[in-house]
Amino acid sequence: MSRADVIIHPAANVHPQAELGPGVFIGPGCVIGELVSVGANTRLEANIHIAGRTRIGQDCRFSPFSAIGGEPQDTSYKGEDTGVVIGDRNVFREFITVHRGTAKGGGTTTIGSDNYFMAYSHVAHDCRVGQQTVFTHTATLGGHVVVEDFATIGAFSAVHQFCRVGKYAFIGGFTVILQDVLPFLRVAGMRPVLLYGLNSVGLRRRGFSRERLSALKGMFKLLFYSNLNTAQAIERIKALYPPQPDREEIIRFIESSSRGIIKKAAPTWDSESES
Repeated sequence: MSRADVIIHPAANVHPQAELGPGVFIGPGCVIGELVSVGANTRLEANIHIAGRTRIGQDCRFSPFSAIGGEPQDTSYKGEDTGVVIGDRNVFREFITVHRGTAKGGGTTTIGSDNYFMAYSHVAHDCRVGQQTVFTHTATLGGHVVVEDFATIGAFSAVHQFCRVGKYAFIGGFTVILQDVLPFLRVAGMRPVLLYGLNSVGLRRRGFSRERLSALKGMFKLLFYSNLNTAQAIERIKALYPPQPDREEIIRFIESSSRGIIKKAAPTWDSESES
């Protein structure tokens, strides 16, 4: 394809078969592999390595020293044809790593659109990251992790392989996640990780009404502050709260969990007093 409308620095190394959309900028020291596709107006500032079968959307920005599409850090990987798919308008700051998938994990690591990855974040093989998430400095995902839309992963936090982080969840800094994090909640700590109530600030910023927040608090009170086990609490939630998207999201998440959910609440969390 013609590259007349693409800017490639003379010190970059771009394979002639790589696909570059209009308006792409590739800075000095970048290395772009044969099977890479870069969407329109994406900017690679400097010293960025993109390898493997990696597809990047439009209007993304990569700061220096990111490595995207490298081989998975999995001893079972034997050079299979796997890849990375990245959506539009993502920001990757310095020293980000995103590894391609494995054959046993579906073959593709996927990242949606409008995400922000701060310095040193790592997305391992076969992970699935949704839309509008935030990874703060050194946030790390093990293999096969799912991070759903609008979630925030705190600085220096690690998510164990095969765990899931629900929509709108907030993981505090220096947290070790070994089980699934329910949607809408805040968690922090390590061994044990504790619940700290709703991610109220984040939810209000996303336009959640007072009535919507109140319903969520009531449902989580049944899950964590009653004498009911999880199955009983779900039945009680179904009886007390009519079907609506937030209720269904919570029930879906719990019923599809394979590693179990984080349930231990911090002593300071009083769900009645949250504003």
